Amino acid sequence: MNLGVPLRLDGVGFAYGETMMSFDVSVAASEIVAVMGPSGSGKTTMLNLIAGFETPSKGRILVGDRDVTADPPSQRPVSMIFQENNLFAHLDLFSNVALGRSPALRLSAEDRAATLDALSRVGLAGKEARRPRELSGGERQRAALARALVRRRPVLLMDEPFASLGPGLRAEMAELVGDLHRETGMTILVVTHSPEDALALAPRMVFVDAGRIAADGPTQHLLGHGGPEAVRAYVGQSRSR
Repeated sequence: MNLGVPLRLDGVGFAYGETMMSFDVSVAASEIVAVMGPSGSGKTTMLNLIAGFETPSKGRILVGDRDVTADPPSQRPVSMIFQENNLFAHLDLFSNVALGRSPALRLSAEDRAATLDALSRVGLAGKEARRPRELSGGERQRAALARALVRRRPVLLMDEPFASLGPGLRAEMAELVGDLHRETGMTILVVTHSPEDALALAPRMVFVDAGRIAADGPTQHLLGHGGPEAVRAYVGQSRSR
């Protein structure tokens, strides 16, 4: 299976209050890229622009060969996983994941099979009847990943998906995302504050600072001793927190 398509932000501008942001970046089909940078630098805004939750003041957003700049989020070939995982407390695990196939939960036999398969692939088989409150933090993030899988969109955006997890679970989730990326070939952008997560997940990293792409290159190089000064300063601060 190879779902991934190229992704490009072509001169995309966005005003956040008095802050002007500008993004130019291209991601190859099936590439996985880590996005790092200080709080408030524009990482989440960049993902929201791709997903359609924010509207650019200029430029184009291209997914595959399609200009999606004016498309609403529901019509974009993009899934997004948030830090909070966005599970509905009143629905069981099966229904929360099945929402990715049908927001009205009008499910065909194929939809049900796809939902069960996704739950199995993220290690949640047998827990379909549980409510989110009965799941651990790691299990809730796995459920959010399963919902993205059943949507079968070629681009997956992840906004600090492991931020609330302990070190052991972070490593486990990073390994799971890597396995699913190799299996599906989705194009993935993952925002993280953790250099360890970036190194575990992505061969390439973009560093966002003051609303722009300040550095773009191999993750190991950017996070190494010879990396850009802004990245080294940020990594030093993040590790001293």
